[in-house]
Amino acid sequence: MTINEIKARFGIIGNSPLLEHAINVARQVASTDVSILIFGESGVGKEVFPQIIHQLSARKHGTYIAVNCGAIPEGTIDSELFGHEKGSFTGAHEARKGYFEVANGGTIFLDEVGELPLNTQVRLLRVLESGEFIKVGSSKSQKTNVRVVGATNVDLAQAIEHGKFREDLYYRLNTVPIRVPPLRDRKEDILLLFRKFAHDFAERYRVPALSLQPDAQKLLVEYRWPGNIRQLKNLSEQMSILEKNREISADTLLTYLPPAPLSNLPVLLRDEAKNGQEFSERELLYKVLFEMKKDMNDMKSLIGEIMKGAGNDPSWKERNAHLINTIHTEPSSTIFPTSNPNVTIQPSSIQSNVTVSPIEQHTEVEESLSLEDKEREFIQKALTKHKGRRKMAAKELGISERTLYRKMNEYNLH
Repeated sequence: MTINEIKARFGIIGNSPLLEHAINVARQVASTDVSILIFGESGVGKEVFPQIIHQLSARKHGTYIAVNCGAIPEGTIDSELFGHEKGSFTGAHEARKGYFEVANGGTIFLDEVGELPLNTQVRLLRVLESGEFIKVGSSKSQKTNVRVVGATNVDLAQAIEHGKFREDLYYRLNTVPIRVPPLRDRKEDILLLFRKFAHDFAERYRVPALSLQPDAQKLLVEYRWPGNIRQLKNLSEQMSILEKNREISADTLLTYLPPAPLSNLPVLLRDEAKNGQEFSERELLYKVLFEMKKDMNDMKSLIGEIMKGAGNDPSWKERNAHLINTIHTEPSSTIFPTSNPNVTIQPSSIQSNVTVSPIEQHTEVEESLSLEDKEREFIQKALTKHKGRRKMAAKELGISERTLYRKMNEYNLH
């Protein structure tokens, strides 16, 4: 079966080389019995690949069971997967077959396999190595012939490092990895997917299909899509229901798109001992630092041009008035070096109507390096921009409304 035939059969939309590579790997391993581990962010469509593997294998007439490991309570997951004997625990009024017994000769898809408790991981490892399992409350070993396909959206290498996932199970599951690309790496597929969703929802709700203006198309393609295909589908459904104008502009689209995570910030690992509020504050501080760095670079460029004599050009002053206004006339301890090692810049002042000589006139910049001052300034600007609406201001800053309210009290902002 060709890749295009597989896409047609399983309803896969897209022509991205990364997507087609993942499909091709699934096609190649389907005829084997090796264990597969599927990697990918939440919402990329990982659940389709175990179905491809099962349907293209010799097990296609056997049972296919998909299990969400993260949705089953820790106390009952062993019973769900391996079964239990009557009376083995409170409420076990009769014996029960587990998924590994029911799916004998077929395929089990373990979604969110990284959420399995460590004790269950030991049991799963035994199944993968010997094809044997023991029911809860039993001492008798049973055989099963099941193909196991796992999927995860977490970094299992990091989970191993933190003692939350067994290294031997990782290598036993990860015989052949399949990586499903995020939507931001499949830019050529975004408009195809949107049109498909828009058409489907138009039929479901009996309304005209949505169309995108060129500026909206560009915005849709450039957005980072943290929720991937699931988020795009949700967006299409919302607009299909709510929008009366079926031709969508960029301004309309923006009202449905939440701010995507900043791509240029360093990746931070959440410490489980800290809550989400502290993590949000750290993100805000990074944002403040990046803005401070940009301001400092702008002022350095301004001073460099002044030292070269650009300050004598009236048109230059007009174009850079917003930067000139950021330079204060008070003394400062911050002195910027010049490209000429023989020139020393001493504290002085500069005004837009004064002729500046490259050497005779010098300038200095007073800039507060206090994170608290910058944080207060950012919060005040956000509140002013959104006319005091805390919800919108918090969204603009990338923090929770609760954190914003606490910061407002801390800085006496009302």
